[in-house]
Amino acid sequence: MSGEGEQTVRPRLQVLTRAQVTDVHAHTLRLLDEVGVRVESPRALEVLRHAVGQERVEGDRVRFPPELVEWAIRAAPSVVEVYNRRGEPAFRLGADRTRFGIGVTALYYQEPVDDRVVPFTRQHMAAMVRLGHNLPYYDAISTIGILRDLPPQVADLYAVLEMVANTTKPLVILISEDRLFPRALDLLEALCGDLSSRPFVVPYFNPVSPLVVNRGTAEKMFAAIERGLPIIYSNYGMAGATVPITAAGMFVLMNAELLAGLTLAQLIREGTPVILGSLPAFFDMRGMESFYDPQSYVVNLACAEMMAHYGIPHAGTSGSGPGWGTDLVAAGAYWINHVTACIGKVGLAPFVGDNLGSKAFSPTNVVYAHEIIAQALRFAEGFPLDGPSVGLEDVRSVGPGGNFLTAPLTLRHYRHAYYSSPIFPRWGLETWEAKGRPQTIELLREYTLHLLEEVQPPDDHDRLIRRGEAFIQREVTL
Repeated sequence: MSGEGEQTVRPRLQVLTRAQVTDVHAHTLRLLDEVGVRVESPRALEVLRHAVGQERVEGDRVRFPPELVEWAIRAAPSVVEVYNRRGEPAFRLGADRTRFGIGVTALYYQEPVDDRVVPFTRQHMAAMVRLGHNLPYYDAISTIGILRDLPPQVADLYAVLEMVANTTKPLVILISEDRLFPRALDLLEALCGDLSSRPFVVPYFNPVSPLVVNRGTAEKMFAAIERGLPIIYSNYGMAGATVPITAAGMFVLMNAELLAGLTLAQLIREGTPVILGSLPAFFDMRGMESFYDPQSYVVNLACAEMMAHYGIPHAGTSGSGPGWGTDLVAAGAYWINHVTACIGKVGLAPFVGDNLGSKAFSPTNVVYAHEIIAQALRFAEGFPLDGPSVGLEDVRSVGPGGNFLTAPLTLRHYRHAYYSSPIFPRWGLETWEAKGRPQTIELLREYTLHLLEEVQPPDDHDRLIRRGEAFIQREVTL
């Protein structure tokens, strides 16, 4: 008898051979052992000095012995349990399918009516969090934008407040003002209680490529880890600028940066849940712009496979950044990212929704990408190949030349047999012309505006906003 796995046809994508995984790991260990990383935090430097020995520390540069890196890989949990704000299980990174979130840290908001770009505000944050909350295939909400209508001394805190008040989904938080990071955690604890027992907040940290653990990142790592939170440690590299121009060089260097961060996290507290991943971009020296190249998505998949080899949960690219709106360029990037993520080993794609070089956040991107995610997940599911699904009894009953419109299998499955879009109807030529030959972008804009008018916040929104504003006004002095 065939096993259950053999009865389901599922597409799978793998880019590295076992030998290549071994080679990448060997190159990574050699790089960390011979070159090391610069550590700009005195506190982090002292932790590492104690672990590696004074002979491996030259000024602020630390060289990592291979056995220490191997210990850190073994010490880190292979699964990170993430909850929603209600304390209910949301997903298990490292143990289930690819998860998606919206964000991240845009400076501008792109109006859904006409693509006009305006500074990102607190009102935009509230509306976009509600939009992500009400679209079911988004599993998390990341920091969507930097509030431009509030002073930087408090903007991050109000951003976090709008996030926690407008969704119950897990939050991936990015704090631009390093000194406000502990205050942001204080705010969340004041509103929601202990964050560590059933964590719904996952802070996101970036080192600086090439090979720098900057002071702000290290200090925020201490603050999060000491409170028992899982963390995302993710690097952003630009080929030919901040990392080597070859995909191989970029891949190995960024893998080394990730393992350096993992090692520091485990030295701060052994067993800390850490999610690792890279955003491998390229750099256009003529236009002075960074961008995702097709090889970026291959490196993203390779990074996910290395994390699977290590037993470390993964967070990678989200297909965002390209395009001037919800256009052909943006659509192509979302399709390639989301389909490959779902059939590869990608764990979390947390930053869907931005374009114009990641400077502007677009609600129509969020809605269209949600459509893509739904289809990518359906593609990755494949189809069952067991006896009842084959339906030989139906075929025998219908026989040659008949039809299956009223066959038992059709009547059982027709409601869910194929994907139906809530945005784009299946119109043929005659219907399309009768409707005035509308363009798909028009339908998308109308649907997005409808959602923005209809979405509602959680029931406790007003209470959290009142308490959060009182906390910020009481605890923070401008």
